[in-house]
Amino acid sequence: MTYGFSESLHYQVAAVGRLNGALQMESYPKFHNEVGVPIVRIGCREFKCIGVRPPQDHPHIYLKIGAADEIVCPYCSTLFRFDPSLGAHEADPAGCAYGEMD
Repeated sequence: MTYGFSESLHYQVAAVGRLNGALQMESYPKFHNEVGVPIVRIGCREFKCIGVRPPQDHPHIYLKIGAADEIVCPYCSTLFRFDPSLGAHEADPAGCAYGEMD
C-alpha cells in the first residue's frame, strides 16, 4: 500500500503522539504504602502506585484521581487522596513518595 505525503505525515504525527504519551507516563510521580497507613495524601492527580518498595512491589500502575479527590489502587487497596497543599512529588506520610523512575 502506498501513501501520499499528507497521509504519511498523518501516520508519523500519530506515532509521535503515542510515543510522547508513553514518555509522559514515565515521568509521573510514584508512591507506595509500605508503612500500611489507611490513607496516603499526595500532591498530584496523575501518578503511579507501586504498592511497596522493590523488590516486593506490585506492577507499577498509572492512576488518575478524578473529581472525588481520591482513588483506591486496585492492586494494594491503598486509598490515595489529593491534597493541593503538597507538591506534585510529595506525600503524607513523606516516606510514601518513591523517587526512582522506571
